[in-house]
Parts: sequence; C-alpha cells; structure tokens
Amino acid sequence: MADAAPAPAAQPQPQTPLKKGSLVRVNKAAYSGSLEANASDALPGYLAEGPGEILAIKGDYAQLRWRRPVPDVWLRLDQLEAFSN
Repeated sequence: MADAAPAPAAQPQPQTPLKKGSLVRVNKAAYSGSLEANASDALPGYLAEGPGEILAIKGDYAQLRWRRPVPDVWLRLDQLEAFSN
C-alpha cells in the first residue's frame, strides 16, 4: 500500500507588487517604531485609511499623494499595503 503524501501547507499569497499609480494605505504595524514614525507626530488617520496614490518610486521609497489638501510624503514600500475597499 502506497503512503499518501501529506497535503502541502497553504502558502500565503504573495503581495501584489506596488508600482506607480497603485492605490495604497499605510500598514500601522510596519510603520510603528520606524525611523519615519519617530521623526513625525502621531500617524494621521487618513494615512491608514487610504487611499493614497503612488506618484514615484525611488529605491525602497514611494512618493505618495492623498486625496486631501496635504503635502506629498515619501515612505518605505514595506510600510505600505495595497488599498482595498
């Protein structure tokens, strides 16, 4: 009798790569304790609510524009997650 191979564990789906024009929001867990968080006041609610649009990417950073009258910001890509309703 052949031994049945155990089913492989479910692999997490890879995150969609962020690119120019992607809608994003800030991942609070990744942002907390970061250099950017320590250099700023408390995280404004609109950053975590989203959506912000990626205007440009340079290295590990993305320039973000929000649908509010606030300045554009640069944040690390690993602190962002794709926006979904």
